[in-house]
Amino acid sequence: MKPTRETRQKEVLKRELGKINAIFTAEELYKKTADKENKLGIATVYRFLKELRTKGQLHSYICARKIIYSKKQTSHCHFICEKCGKLEHISLEKIDFIKEKIKGKICHFQLDISGICEKCAKII
Repeated sequence: MKPTRETRQKEVLKRELGKINAIFTAEELYKKTADKENKLGIATVYRFLKELRTKGQLHSYICARKIIYSKKQTSHCHFICEKCGKLEHISLEKIDFIKEKIKGKICHFQLDISGICEKCAKII
């Protein structure tokens, strides 16, 4: 991997990223840093996040057709209703059945489950 330079923009991004404790988007990080560093562009934010993902320091997921990021090695799961399109975040802690199928080490996973939500099922 090509070594990267430490720039003033990266320092601002690192400082703001250190304050985030939840899942976030690149746009949210950009908004937090835009006031502090007027020469910081959204492309710089994306490159910074990509670099951290490549180093394994950041995890990314797809949620509502957007890339979201997390500093924690957590999983991201959805239930999506096929009738109304409602997206619900769900928590799955036990993935033993998947671990048995995979020979390597699981870092995190993302799972989308499609079906009919309770409200739409009553209408059918």
